Amino acid sequence: KVPEQSAVACSGMARIYVGNLPIDIRSKDVEDLFWKYGRIRDIDCKAPARPPSFAFVTFEHYQDAVDAIKGRDGVMFEGQRLRVEMSRQSTEATGFSGFGAPAVGLRLPPARDLRRSEHRIIVSGLPPSASWQDVKDYFRAAGDIIYADVDKRGGGIVEFSSRADQERAIEKLDDSEFKNPFEKARIRVKKPREQMTEEDLERERKRDEREERERREKRSRSRSRSRGHDRTSSSRSRSRGRRNKSRASRSRSRSRSSSRGRRGKSNDRKDDD
Repeated sequence: KVPEQSAVACSGMARIYVGNLPIDIRSKDVEDLFWKYGRIRDIDCKAPARPPSFAFVTFEHYQDAVDAIKGRDGVMFEGQRLRVEMSRQSTEATGFSGFGAPAVGLRLPPARDLRRSEHRIIVSGLPPSASWQDVKDYFRAAGDIIYADVDKRGGGIVEFSSRADQERAIEKLDDSEFKNPFEKARIRVKKPREQMTEEDLERERKRDEREERERREKRSRSRSRSRGHDRTSSSRSRSRGRRNKSRASRSRSRSRSSSRGRRGKSNDRKDDD
């Protein structure tokens, strides 16, 4: 039986270590990070008692693992800088160092640009409960996603592997209803401002003006209904006050009449005596 480390070396497979992952990382999320570098044989996510999580990714070909390290080591992911290196297993089997540096005699391809994709979209109007996983799952229908994140103000960002996917996301999902297990909301999807043409900017300006006008009209209608409700409530209150005063007056009148009646009867009894 060939030892596991030797099997890796003989088959050309290589396993990499991926550190500084979110505590709720899923295998699918790791696959989305590394699928474009080559055929993946296995993904093993680890969630320790304390963050961060980490994972091991096994590539079918050694050079694909090298490319993945060069392409993803040091990249920001969910607010943390990824640490990507050869796992100890692959290091011992192939002579590749654990921190991405080759052993003596091995040469690596030139370093890749570590910037993320430029094919990004800006999302607004997300519900407060939306997570980056929810956003990633929602926009997956538009194409291959490299990166997704959300903030606490209903905003988000999604980056695709191609411009065609970016355009498809804007065309199909702008002004659509976003849903997660807790809430739903209508969202806006657009390019970053620096990528917009003059025509795009003019269209966004008109859209912003239209939406602001609709918000003002909605607030005005709401205030009108509120004033109408206040007037109705005040009128009802005055009406109830008048009715209460009328009842009190009638009650006092009946009380005086009853008292006079009792005094009259008492006087009659005295005269009889």
